[in-house]
Parts: sequence; C-alpha cells; structure tokens
Amino acid sequence: MEKLIELDHKLFLYLNNLGTETWDWMWIAISDKWMAIPFYAFLLYLIFRNFGWKYSLVTMVAIALLITCTDQMANVFKDGFARRRPCGQEGVMEYSRQVASGCGKYGFYSAHASSTFAVAIFLGNIFKRKIPKMMLYLIIWASFVAYSRVYLGVHYPGDIFVGMLFGILIGYLLYLLQQLVIKKMKLG
Repeated sequence: MEKLIELDHKLFLYLNNLGTETWDWMWIAISDKWMAIPFYAFLLYLIFRNFGWKYSLVTMVAIALLITCTDQMANVFKDGFARRRPCGQEGVMEYSRQVASGCGKYGFYSAHASSTFAVAIFLGNIFKRKIPKMMLYLIIWASFVAYSRVYLGVHYPGDIFVGMLFGILIGYLLYLLQQLVIKKMKLG
C-alpha cells in the first residue's frame, strides 16, 4: 500500500506541476460547478426536446438522485478514510502548485469526478440512440472536470480514479433504474 500511495503522490506532483499561470483561470472555471450551469441547461433542453416532458421529469428526478448519491457517498468515504488532500499533506504541498482558493480537509475520493462521470454515463446511455456521440462528448467533459481537480492541487490521481469508478457504477445503475421506471410508466 505504501508503494501505491508513493506512486499516487509522484503522479500527482508530475501532473500538477505541468500547469502554468496562463491556464489557471480555465481550469478553475472547468472545476467550478456554477460555471457548468449553462452546459446543464443545454443538456436539459436536449432531454426535453428529444423525449418529452414526462420522460424528462423522470430523468430529472433520477439525475437529482444520482448527484445526491455520488456526493454523499464521497463524503462517507472522505470521512471514513480521512486521507489528507495534497494541498494539506506535508511532503507534497511544498512541491505542488496550489491553484484552488480553498483546500478542504479530506480528499478520498473525488466527488467532482464521481458526479460528472455518473452524469456522463447516465445521460450518454439515455442519448445513445438519438445522439450516438453524446457518450463520447460527455466522457471528455467529465475527464476535463476530473483532471481539473489534480491541476488545482486538491486531489490525487487515485482520488480521481476511484471517483470515476464509483461514478460510472452509480451512473449506470441509475440509468437502469430510470429505464425501469420509464417502462413501468409506459413512457419510452
């Protein structure tokens, strides 16, 4: 386990130190959940346009459940594992770029990575017939958000990887649940 943690620290320092002040603003914006509101509004518009209001309502409830689930699971893990974030970890923070304005206490695992990948998998599956490349676009977006957390100095790559895995699992499970509800309601 020590070797894995050491590798995670080294990979973090390598990736984090690739950044430059020139691009800091962009990665801060990518990581900011409020900056994503126009993107989410556009996705919501696509859902309504392609599936109608009843289907969209069920989908919105599922997305709310998905975000709540990924966020709360990440908090349980953060408190349970109590792994310091790189911006608060001695031996790491002295050598990293701290771009984020805040640090937070614990970082295992990344709620940003988990929720964005959950949304990407969930919506990618919903759109797979209507907009076949949507899954690819959403995974690219989720990857940028996930990497932004390393760039900003608040998560190790391992935090991101585990967050991605949980997000993919939760996103797919909620997609299956949403499809079951849609089928029972005879909306699809």
